[in-house]
Amino acid sequence: MSANPHHPHTLSTLDFQGASSAAAANAMRTELNRLISQVKDENERKLFQNEMGNFFMLFNRFLAEKSKGTKINWDKVKSPPEDQVVPYDSIPKVESSPHLNKLAVLKLNGGLGTTMGCVGPKSAIEVRDGMTFLDLSVRQIEYLNKAKNVNVPFILMNSFNTDDETKRIVQKYATHNIEILTFNQSRYPRVNKDSLLPTPRNPNGDIADWYPPGHGDLFDSLNNSGLLDQLIADGKEYVFVSNVDNLGATVDEGILNHMVESDAEFLMEVTDKTRADIKGGTLIDYEGQIRLLEIAQVPSEHVEDFKSIKKFKIFNTNNLWVNLKAIKRVVEDRELKLEVIVNNKTTASGEKVIQLETAVGAGIKHFHNAHGVNVPRSRFLPVKSTSDLFLVTSDLYSLIHGELSINPKRMFNTVPLVKLGDHFKKVNGFMSRFKNSPHILELDHLTVTGDVTFGADVVLKGTVIIVANAGSHIDIPSGSILENKVVSGNLHILDH
Repeated sequence: MSANPHHPHTLSTLDFQGASSAAAANAMRTELNRLISQVKDENERKLFQNEMGNFFMLFNRFLAEKSKGTKINWDKVKSPPEDQVVPYDSIPKVESSPHLNKLAVLKLNGGLGTTMGCVGPKSAIEVRDGMTFLDLSVRQIEYLNKAKNVNVPFILMNSFNTDDETKRIVQKYATHNIEILTFNQSRYPRVNKDSLLPTPRNPNGDIADWYPPGHGDLFDSLNNSGLLDQLIADGKEYVFVSNVDNLGATVDEGILNHMVESDAEFLMEVTDKTRADIKGGTLIDYEGQIRLLEIAQVPSEHVEDFKSIKKFKIFNTNNLWVNLKAIKRVVEDRELKLEVIVNNKTTASGEKVIQLETAVGAGIKHFHNAHGVNVPRSRFLPVKSTSDLFLVTSDLYSLIHGELSINPKRMFNTVPLVKLGDHFKKVNGFMSRFKNSPHILELDHLTVTGDVTFGADVVLKGTVIIVANAGSHIDIPSGSILENKVVSGNLHILDH
């Protein structure tokens, strides 16, 4: 592949600081060209070359940042000015938005359910009343389309890890009143940490040599797939993006109206930080520009400062509203320079590799009139662990048209703090330990560790701590009411 300054996707030499960066870039380019040359089918080769071109640009940004040796100038990090984060309560509530037909809804569906002990896409985990994350999302959009007589398409950004299985699953919605579109995010080569060369030796080899490069890849992938052009041609102007495991990310027509009226090309929903969210990315003002700051970008000596709730009061929910034509502009004009997140991994064979990733929220700095909206916590209900699953399956929430809402009988606005130990980590283990979901309307804090099982209709109130030491078993009997209790030791109650 020859260097051609007029073609954005050729792996042309860029201007470098330092000979080692230039040498690393040249070596990488040679290896990528070798991979590209192995793809026989012309159309496939074109797509693969495109993808490797985007990867090469990311790699070059990584080298440039590495050679500068600076992460971020901490003295320039300021809290965003008040007009950059709009309070949700100041946005007029509306029954219906005239812009709904111009909206598409996109879920980030690249992740596997491995942390919760499940095989396949995380979106296929059952979360409530026998329904999966996908079922709930489809039900919400289907109800919206029917109730408002609109056609809001539902889009899934899959990764090569989730694509086949997801396409199989979505077939069951064929008769539903919903248009489901899928596209794949990029597949980038892992890089050996020492040699800075790609680990794959051929384009279709071991799947473990490749990785999906984080959700910041959305902009390029949406464009490369042809879907961006299709949506714009269909009269769609806005896309609402969220993580597939965030059960609070529902279409809010007030926010959509606010986006149109404020002429914003990008809105990020943020919410107030609690102790549980100290690692979440936050909005900052950096040299007069609004930016997303992730913990991975923070110099180690300032990490505690970053976690402080006093200085950084909000964090990014990853519910984003973006103008489709603006995405087209920033991608076509090659304006996107998302901060590189270096993810260190060790392969099964013990090789140390790096994955270069980006975050979709980091795009905020590239869009006109971009700002944050400080939304209530109810719009951020992620299920990252079985402790989260414990909450969303409980009587704390009710389910209407696929939408979870907090039970009006709950006296406090806050959600209980729940910490379940290793015996509960995997979904199957978790399910087998409860006859049914305990009643937790008056619960503040629950910690359970060790071999503990719960009977039916257990009521938990206040602060409850249950600890079964190694070799012990605790069985909480059906109908028990535990209020501000610590339970430890051995407890077996057998039905007579």
